[in-house]
Amino acid sequence: MTLYGIGLGPGTADLVTVRGRRILEAADVVYSPGRLSRSVAAEHVPEDRIGDLDFPMTRDEDELRRAWREAAEEMAPRAREGTAAFVTLGDPNVYSTFGHLRRTLSAFHADVDIEVVPGVSAVTAFTTALGVEIASGASLTLHEAARGAAPTGPDRMILFKVTDVPTTHEQLVDAGYDVVYGRRLCMEQGETVVTDDPRTLDERDYYTLAYAEKHDLDSEPATAAFEDAESERTAGIGPRVQTDGGARSGSGLCPGDGFRRETVSMERAEGEACGDEVPEGKPR
Repeated sequence: MTLYGIGLGPGTADLVTVRGRRILEAADVVYSPGRLSRSVAAEHVPEDRIGDLDFPMTRDEDELRRAWREAAEEMAPRAREGTAAFVTLGDPNVYSTFGHLRRTLSAFHADVDIEVVPGVSAVTAFTTALGVEIASGASLTLHEAARGAAPTGPDRMILFKVTDVPTTHEQLVDAGYDVVYGRRLCMEQGETVVTDDPRTLDERDYYTLAYAEKHDLDSEPATAAFEDAESERTAGIGPRVQTDGGARSGSGLCPGDGFRRETVSMERAEGEACGDEVPEGKPR
């Protein structure tokens, strides 16, 4: 019948879409490529219907192709006999491991129908978590920034996989950007942190993103005049909202988040488990 690629959203169970949840609940088997995606899926699927897939910790392309062929061999018969699902954090087509599976199935099991169920991606969830508004007419560019990379040029950027925050930060600031970071946004696994201080994020974590904006952009929307009028009216009363520019953690960063308070051990990222990213030593 069908193999569904289902986006689970940024990491908390109640940000799975209604359609995604409905298919998960009805699927005969749900495959997960990592512990983080499994923990979200387990909120909607009994443990005995979740199948784990094993991927090598390597960048060797031959090994990765072998692993994906084995995964496809496992899933294809289940999809032919009934309904199977492969889950991934975020959206299946945005920085996801699902593309590997889709290409492998298309090459070796072309009779298997594949359907994608989009999920809430960190591309959109970050605006809520970081308190950023991307106004109408503004441009926004998405880049990857693993291992200290710092792409520059556009006025506004989202940077994914910021695994060496201090190095990336130094380059962005030198290039004229203001930067705010979010780590494990809208995720129930691990500590969620929002900060503009790179020193608080010197530990590497695959699930770190950044929003970078050029200094002194003239981009106020028309309704900003209302805020200016309110500021004049309340002058001398003091600010209504105070921020310290430091790290913030815990609940309230995403709607309906329900963040867990306990500390969990550092996990290898789902992308690392599928060969997209290999863990390195601590930054200098």
